[in-house]
Amino acid sequence: MTQPFSARPQDLPTKAELARLRVEYVKDSRLSYLGHLDLIATIERCVRRSRLPFSIGNGFARRMRLQFSGALPVGASSCCEYFDLRLTEPVDAKVALDALRAATPRALAPTSASYVPGTLPALEAWLNRATWCVDLSGAGISPASVIEGIESLRADGKLTYLRGDKEKTVSLEQCLVDYSVEAKPDGGVAVGLETRSGNGAFLRPGILLSAAVERIGLEAPSVMRTRRTFQLHEEDGRLVEPFGPFAESHQTPVS
Repeated sequence: MTQPFSARPQDLPTKAELARLRVEYVKDSRLSYLGHLDLIATIERCVRRSRLPFSIGNGFARRMRLQFSGALPVGASSCCEYFDLRLTEPVDAKVALDALRAATPRALAPTSASYVPGTLPALEAWLNRATWCVDLSGAGISPASVIEGIESLRADGKLTYLRGDKEKTVSLEQCLVDYSVEAKPDGGVAVGLETRSGNGAFLRPGILLSAAVERIGLEAPSVMRTRRTFQLHEEDGRLVEPFGPFAESHQTPVS
């Protein structure tokens, strides 16, 4: 698809000058097992089906100008995922949302949309706080054992684990903001986590909780269901919701 401008490349609008539509959507049901790259390809097809006037980058690859919030762990669901879509011309946000809903599978359904400032930093880096709900169960796993394991890891100040063949280390002082643990009425344990990401550090709830129970000699949970329930931006002690209100200046470079 050609870029819908006849001007010279140096005269084309910069990315920051284009309309920036932010869309919130769910990732649920079986599509929670859709990998991030497959998710990107699926959303791109949905945007094309919606017939919105999306912008194409002017670089060699000439891809759709589309940015996503941080990737979910495979198998995790969410009620608060986001993508930013650059449009060549503004479309009423409600009209755009209806078009995207009609073109998107229900398990990835958009729930809201609004325009945000074009000069905001890249979405993946900007949304650096998250809230999670994790249900887990297994032999010997109780609220007390989960708390004991998490506190033992926090005393170390870091968590080291294998991701494929590579060893990864995450600072728990930086990435684990807070947590809560309680027994579920039907058995098992419900864990609430507040995490922070930044500088390439990302704490995966499943890895943290598996390491916590294994630290105290228990087997890995037999059942673990993870859901991201909220995403925010944290800057200078201030928490900002994805749709604002926004500060007038931004310390992070614009993407």
